[in-house]
Amino acid sequence: MKSKRAFSPEASPQALGPYNHAVQIGDLLYTAGQIPLDPGTGALVDGDITAQTERVLDNIEIILKNESLTFAHIVKTTIFLVDLGDFQQVNAAYAERFSSDHPARSTIQVAALPMGAKIEIEVIAHY
Repeated sequence: MKSKRAFSPEASPQALGPYNHAVQIGDLLYTAGQIPLDPGTGALVDGDITAQTERVLDNIEIILKNESLTFAHIVKTTIFLVDLGDFQQVNAAYAERFSSDHPARSTIQVAALPMGAKIEIEVIAHY
């Protein structure tokens, strides 16, 4: 069995429960779902779905940078939305972070997310 390494970057918002922000096994990195928490305050960011999406992507970037990775290393994303009506705004903010070599993606509507967030995103990246 390959060894597993779990971690939570210091610059990330504090985890809301008993989990790590990311786990590496072999040449893959799995992130926990990231919600739009401000790393400095631990509070949910104010603003619309675009602001929340940008904060989530910033939080993902913190994890990636901790491992010297970029958005180009992401092979799969899963987006959880409270309202699929927000899809176009989320898609626009999301598209700004990825090159033309887009990862595979799933988008799912959910009933609710932690702390009243409108969006949560988890990713799988390849080293």
